[in-house]
Amino acid sequence: MNNTIIVTAALSFATLCTMAQASDQEVDCDNAETQFEMNHCSGLEFDAADKALNKTWSKIRAAVKTIDENNKEYAPYEPSAADNLLKAQRAWIDYRDGQCAAEAAQYAGGTIQPLIRSTCLTDMTKKRTKELQEMIVDR
Repeated sequence: MNNTIIVTAALSFATLCTMAQASDQEVDCDNAETQFEMNHCSGLEFDAADKALNKTWSKIRAAVKTIDENNKEYAPYEPSAADNLLKAQRAWIDYRDGQCAAEAAQYAGGTIQPLIRSTCLTDMTKKRTKELQEMIVDR
């Protein structure tokens, strides 16, 4: 029994060392082969999608505030478009995070779980970015 514990500990240590070494090296995401590399690259892809969403959000929010200012005389007592957009965005983030957590939950304990979650987050974030971009029509 002691040998089993020692072997398990040694394998765990070797796995951790391999993962640490891989994280210190540049991963070629176009040719990711290991689950660690695929998880890492999908995380990077989500980070990029999230940055694009935030950049789009800033532009759309500013545009909507300008529209609110221009329309103030027509709807002085209505909640502003900017307030409604913020409410919608917060609800969307909650929905996205819950949906992707639910999709990834099927793989709990598996090494693919981070990939499933990141891929879902990336896909939904890209779709939301496109929705926001299409929301404002050049006037």
